[in-house]
Amino acid sequence: MRKNVIFLFLLLTVLSTVFSDTFSKYVTPAEKKSLENGEILIKKHSSYKKLSLSRTTATEKTLDLIKKLDPSYITEIIQIKPYKGNEKLIDKVDAALMDIEDYAGIPYYSERHEKWYELYSSAKVTQKKTNGNKTFILADLEMSVFGIVKTQIEVEKNEDSYFYCSKNLNTLRYHDRFDAVDPQAFKSSITVFRDGDNWILYGTGGIDVPRIPFISGRIETSFLNRTKSFCNFIFGKLK
Repeated sequence: MRKNVIFLFLLLTVLSTVFSDTFSKYVTPAEKKSLENGEILIKKHSSYKKLSLSRTTATEKTLDLIKKLDPSYITEIIQIKPYKGNEKLIDKVDAALMDIEDYAGIPYYSERHEKWYELYSSAKVTQKKTNGNKTFILADLEMSVFGIVKTQIEVEKNEDSYFYCSKNLNTLRYHDRFDAVDPQAFKSSITVFRDGDNWILYGTGGIDVPRIPFISGRIETSFLNRTKSFCNFIFGKLK
């Protein structure tokens, strides 16, 4: 019994050391254990200061993206995959994210209506340029609630890290009734990076909108659930 207790203590100590440089103090031991088991962790925040990643070379672009936006609402989606057996993970992530037209039809569940919808009803690339390990894309992504979202996408692909980010370039109108989101006020990213014997997959989305009674809650739920649906779709392609 005593040996088992000592082994468990040492195991927890090792896990704590392994993840101490990767995750911030806002990731609880229970959440770390969940991630270690391969589960997808989803979190919501109202401040970028509570993001789950520590600042490293691999994470600074994602953290700076959200910090600069300083959004009213933030969601995070995190998963850990072993490196062994997933050596080509970055290539798989890149293939999934670069297939822009395949975004059309991503399933999205509306909690308010308790129905399934399409995250994007159409997706079309209007411009694409690659320079070395970086790719820049302009795309028209159509959402049923907000119409055409003029989207700018930036990708940086390296051997042991990958960074994808997108932002809206036009004003988004809610059911064409009123302006809901200013240009560049809705941003999201997916980051993949090597962390020892593991890959860290990290998706995040933020939206900076005023808190309007009876309306802001709907907008928050709509956008953050859309970020979650998109990340789950991409992560699901990596199995």
